[in-house]
Amino acid sequence: MSSYAQVRPEQRTPFARYRHSLWLLTQRDLRVRYSTSVLGYFWSILDPLVMAGIYWFVFTQVFQRSVGNEPYIVFLLAALLPWMWFNGAISDCTRAFLREAKLIRSTRIPRTIWVNRLVLSKGIEFIAAVPVLVIFAIITEAQVHVEAAYFPLAILIQAVLTAGVGLIVAPLVVFFRDLERAVKLILRFLFYASPIIYGTSDLPEQLHFWAAFNPLSGIFSLYRAAFFPDELDWFVVGVSAAMSLAFLAIGLLVFSRTERAVLKEI
Repeated sequence: MSSYAQVRPEQRTPFARYRHSLWLLTQRDLRVRYSTSVLGYFWSILDPLVMAGIYWFVFTQVFQRSVGNEPYIVFLLAALLPWMWFNGAISDCTRAFLREAKLIRSTRIPRTIWVNRLVLSKGIEFIAAVPVLVIFAIITEAQVHVEAAYFPLAILIQAVLTAGVGLIVAPLVVFFRDLERAVKLILRFLFYASPIIYGTSDLPEQLHFWAAFNPLSGIFSLYRAAFFPDELDWFVVGVSAAMSLAFLAIGLLVFSRTERAVLKEI
């Protein structure tokens, strides 16, 4: 079996070229992000760890907590880590074309790569941070259930959702620069509107149905099911999967309709 480098360019399939370019750009992003950092990898886990520590302290030591499950630090991290992936990727997508304008104009690779590389690099950071969740699960003696097998499904649905939203945001910010700040505000609101510091089951009964239409709800329930099976709601997961596919379809449509105008604008 010959390696990719040994195959002549004209013999490579479009998918193989796309995958190769995506991986090279993702590697470049990760090297640039951590090559000049002393702590390197630990920066990818420090932010969610500090946030989880703050919320754990506030809701267990300062106030009488009535939401979530025990051990609460595991409950928090199971949703906070994937949130950092989504939040980081969408935030970076607001600058995806503006930051790399010269390189984007001078290359002929599919422009969706400039969004998908951010989704992939942040996804790799998320996977690299999962051992932190495992360590806290061991320390707190959290029981692992067979629902842990749904972890890859959660990753897949989240990747689809993040790519879809990124493909909508990235080109539109080029035309509406204020959208970058608007996205930050929306993400801040979405943090509290999503079941991160609480679970979907903690919401008032009349809000359960509407909470399903936040696609992150079903994704987080899949992650948490590994330790808290009662958090798994297949109706919410199904709605999340359907909405993620819808966002991807809309994202691809918006991207294809705006690509030429984006290249002229940047």
